[in-house]
Amino acid sequence: MVSCFPNTIIAHVPECPYGWEIEQLSLGGMCYSGVHSPGYYRFIIPDLTPRNHSYCATQSEYIPGKDPKYIFYNSIVSNDTTLIVRNQPVNYTFSCMYRAAYLVNNAVFSQRVATVYVNNGSIGTFRSQLSMTAYTNSKFLFTKDAPYIIDTSDIGAEVFIGIEAKGLSGRFRVVINNCWATPTPYSTDRKRWSLIINSCASDHTVSIFENAKDSRSMFKFNSFRFRRLEKVSTVWLHCEVHICDSERLNCIPSPCSARSLTPQSDPNGGILTTEFLIRGITVTNK
Repeated sequence: MVSCFPNTIIAHVPECPYGWEIEQLSLGGMCYSGVHSPGYYRFIIPDLTPRNHSYCATQSEYIPGKDPKYIFYNSIVSNDTTLIVRNQPVNYTFSCMYRAAYLVNNAVFSQRVATVYVNNGSIGTFRSQLSMTAYTNSKFLFTKDAPYIIDTSDIGAEVFIGIEAKGLSGRFRVVINNCWATPTPYSTDRKRWSLIINSCASDHTVSIFENAKDSRSMFKFNSFRFRRLEKVSTVWLHCEVHICDSERLNCIPSPCSARSLTPQSDPNGGILTTEFLIRGITVTNK
């Protein structure tokens, strides 16, 4: 039984197939990460777009055509290091198919780094890594470790964010459409605070340094936490972005004075998400 989610695949196989125990079964012949559930062994591919483009030997295949698709596939196999083997070998091969337009245009990446597939005209489709990173200052030279930690005494301090696509030619631009924060990991949470709306800063606490000019766009905002949610120690930042081909389209957004500040979702965009931890400072009386 296989479940195909936007960025996760979960495969269940029968418990003790042909006598094999869970510690003798592996994902892709590499990862002994199975979890026992009643009547089944469960194996999870938690990320279809990790930095090395493969999780436990997960493979992907691009199928071109009028409705191009991507197929991700792996297998659950038996492996026994004993001298003799009395069980019949097992190999459960499974796959999930996704429409390429879904993966690129409509996927909620729900992560800081995502792999996107960009059409380069007649040359074909190539892969690029899109990432959202916090930087130490406005020079955008040095990155901060994820998750970004903010002490409560530093609430209001400036946070510098860069969104970059690697491996693109100069014709492709990263465009930030909308950015907002929520007290939960869910980008659809109704409790939200807008930072960038239709490529425009929502107020004076947000500054956009570069947008749609090259493969990296940058902005800053003043850090905050959500009022009346003192027990919530995390703020989640979501940015809807897309890759624009400057040889085919005008990628530069129109002046903000001419645009509405009602958020409009871009059908060609995907959402990157990162978290900020609000850390309280404990004071010890001596």
